[in-house]
Amino acid sequence: MREYRLAAIPGDGIGTEVIAAGLEVLDLVSALDGGFRFEAEHLPWSSEYYLKHGYYIPAGGVDYLKGFDAIFFGAVGSQQVPDHVSLWGLRLPIAQGLDQYANVRPARVLPGVGSPLKRSEGVDWVIIRENSEGEYAGNGGRTHQGFPHEVGTETAVFTRAGVERIHRFAFELARTRERKHLTLVTKSNAQRYGMVLWDEVFAEVAGDYPDVTTDRELVDAVTTRMVAKPQSLDVLVATNLHADILSDLAAALSGSLGIAPTANLNPERQFPSMFEPIHGSAFDIAGKGLANPVATFWTAVMMLEHLGEDAAATRLMAAIESVTAAGVLTGDLGGTATTAEVTQAVCERLRAAYGATEEADAQRSAS
Repeated sequence: MREYRLAAIPGDGIGTEVIAAGLEVLDLVSALDGGFRFEAEHLPWSSEYYLKHGYYIPAGGVDYLKGFDAIFFGAVGSQQVPDHVSLWGLRLPIAQGLDQYANVRPARVLPGVGSPLKRSEGVDWVIIRENSEGEYAGNGGRTHQGFPHEVGTETAVFTRAGVERIHRFAFELARTRERKHLTLVTKSNAQRYGMVLWDEVFAEVAGDYPDVTTDRELVDAVTTRMVAKPQSLDVLVATNLHADILSDLAAALSGSLGIAPTANLNPERQFPSMFEPIHGSAFDIAGKGLANPVATFWTAVMMLEHLGEDAAATRLMAAIESVTAAGVLTGDLGGTATTAEVTQAVCERLRAAYGATEEADAQRSAS
């Protein structure tokens, strides 16, 4: 039997609820499949942990993560901790420390889910976000604090190596899609150094992929295109900040942030990759059992695919789509279902797909 060590980091807010639901579904999928299993270790790194200890990740924590096959991450963010402290204290040290430079965010309108767009059938995209440098490189500082002439600098960093590898990743992924089309998102009209390098390297790499069609769009213009001509887009590659913003728009156009998944990949597999739903910690509904677990389930699908468990991934995705098509939806999608009810519905579809019953599953798990 194939065994996978999984680091579960629920984090803050609804992260604790949706990761618990995700682990429940993953345990069921592995039990029903019978060919693999997960050994999950819960790591209590959260804002509560930070407030108690003064840090999110203990000394050696990122190195400790290298011993896992994958990381299942919930959310980070607390009303008691400034956002820059929580982000730079937990998520970014993991993504950068494990060189998870390819952030992959698919966006699609699931069956039974409404979109604000009239022509929502065109929403079927994958946004590739450079995840290690660019605007989130951490270069900058503040001087003369407290004085009228105080200065804050934030320097975007683009390296040829970093730019080339994300473009190659995007081309390789575009090659696997039916349309084989890749859109370069840029802002090189205004950002004339780093973003011009971004464009030039894209053009160089494109020469190695004659089977992939390409086009180029300024980041501000691509937002209009996503709304007015969604069918004109397929795979998009963008910088750290630009893709961060565009993927939230893509999620909203798909129906809700509550259904949007993410994979933070180290494509060379030198280090474990991290899988997280987009939605954040959602203070307003935390602890109420109302969080939408679909984003976490779809994220689990991406994790299964990354681990090579394609058959299980396909069945889980089919179960998710069956549940949304049946109208079992949480409040963010206009429904009334709770986190537990959506989770139970997905589990029921999985058992049906594998021809199992709840009693047989319980016996299998016990054995």
